[in-house]
Amino acid sequence: MNKLTRIGNYIFWTLISLLFGFLHMRILLGPDPGPSTGFMRMFDWVHVFVLVRVGSIIGCIIAFLYILTDVCYLRKKLKNKSNQIIIRFLVVITIAVLTGVTHYVLEKVIDII
Repeated sequence: MNKLTRIGNYIFWTLISLLFGFLHMRILLGPDPGPSTGFMRMFDWVHVFVLVRVGSIIGCIIAFLYILTDVCYLRKKLKNKSNQIIIRFLVVITIAVLTGVTHYVLEKVIDII
């Protein structure tokens, strides 16, 4: 039962990480542009595609880094603490911010991505 609970917790934190990935891409892309007219109408799907594709990749990176941090460090340190969920949520937020900053620097500043 302990392993099943742990897997359920990791699924929950993975979903939270995916939401942070989509939020990061929503901030970068901005609101959905209005419908185009004429020839550019066939490119209206690109905004949603980039939001889902890159947002899910960034969310998976956040989830991987969180699970790695949890397995190697957090699980041992937070074994009998009363505020485990708050600390884990702050760790996910910190990893999301660091991943977002790294993505922004690589894309806009260094122009690698």
